[in-house]
Amino acid sequence: MMTNASAARLTIFIAGLLFGLGLTLSGMSNPAKVIGFLDVAGAWDPTLILVMGGGLLVTLPAFHLVLKRPEPLFSHKFYLPTLKGVDSKLIIGAILFGLGWGIAGFCPGPALAALVTLNSSVLIFVGAMVAGMVLHRLFVQPD
Repeated sequence: MMTNASAARLTIFIAGLLFGLGLTLSGMSNPAKVIGFLDVAGAWDPTLILVMGGGLLVTLPAFHLVLKRPEPLFSHKFYLPTLKGVDSKLIIGAILFGLGWGIAGFCPGPALAALVTLNSSVLIFVGAMVAGMVLHRLFVQPD
């Protein structure tokens, strides 16, 4: 019989696998596709909007249904953002995220999905991303 922790891990694995598969099938693990979306003054590729829209079409109704439950399936409470305003950490983080996305053509999800290619630029990007996470953990105090 599967324990609650095992079921949670299996669910997380399946969700991550579906997410990675969706990113790969939609071309979002290809930096050229993302750079094409960001190139609004040149050969603009609007397909990223369709991927985001498809994600929202699934997420918005499901989000409201899930939050009607008293608690999640594999936890004792929902962990939702509590910050209501915009602060300097949010702005700096958004700028760094956007710069990294624009320079490399990757954001974290597609970069992790692209790891299976063993492409050196993907490995460098993920290594830098992990290094940034470690540095943040070491030097930035939680609120």
